[in-house]
Amino acid sequence: MSGTPWGAEYTAKKGEVSLQIYRRCLRQPSRGSNPPVLFLVHGSSFGALAGYDLHVPGKTGYSMMDVCAGFGFDVWTMDHEGYGRSSRTASFSDIPSGADDLAVAAQVIERETGIAKAAYYGQSSGSLRAALFAQRHPDRVERLVLDAFVWTGEGSRTLAKRREGLQSYLASNRRKVTRESLHAALLRDDPEHVTVERGVPDALADAALKDGDSVPSGTFVDMCSKLPLVEPRAIDCPVYIMRGEHDGIATLDDILAFYQALPNGDKHFSVMAHSAHIAPLGVNRARFYHLLRWFLELPAA
Repeated sequence: MSGTPWGAEYTAKKGEVSLQIYRRCLRQPSRGSNPPVLFLVHGSSFGALAGYDLHVPGKTGYSMMDVCAGFGFDVWTMDHEGYGRSSRTASFSDIPSGADDLAVAAQVIERETGIAKAAYYGQSSGSLRAALFAQRHPDRVERLVLDAFVWTGEGSRTLAKRREGLQSYLASNRRKVTRESLHAALLRDDPEHVTVERGVPDALADAALKDGDSVPSGTFVDMCSKLPLVEPRAIDCPVYIMRGEHDGIATLDDILAFYQALPNGDKHFSVMAHSAHIAPLGVNRARFYHLLRWFLELPAA
């Protein structure tokens, strides 16, 4: 991609809660000739810009917003309630609350672009938010990408370890994040540290900690004690499930059971070799983007 992409920001209201929404495109689009919309849904431990607009000194290709804008998409994302520049509240900002946030953002997208139905990509707990939103609002979701997804949680080594802290997550609506815990999001499934380039964990921690040293507890509570939250038979759009080879959030059996229950025959599943939990921030991110773009541009059946 050459040149600086165009960007905009919006603030939307969910009752009294302010939600910050971000947009990126190769050039400022005009209503009526808008490129296809792609919405990126962030996960549990950091907000939208740390996850989807990361810049690593001396390296390229770490801003998912810029990469996907370069593919020709009108790229949107948001800070969910309690994250980034959205309102800090007493809410646990759980997965159902995140789906509510997406419904508010969808109204802003339609107002600004005239497009009611978009493609949604979710990563980790963001994939649960996106899937629940697609279940609730089928009229809003054209295609759905679930990356680092978990359905029932049965057999998950990551969630088994995380449940050791469940009582602390239940005791407070916010949980502490540290440089070490943010590094672990990239490195915990890769003890030899070969799936992530040097410097990326520090860049992620630097970006995420600009938003403070705590995030809402709700997604951890949900993933440790309330799964399943999504009914695959109620999702009728085309779905693509992506999984890093070394990701410990879900077993293959768990993901494949979800995949088999999806009713739309236009469904796809990929395991990405030499990738871990956050493939877009991995050394093999070019392979991730190749697969993502393939699905998003796949002609309609």
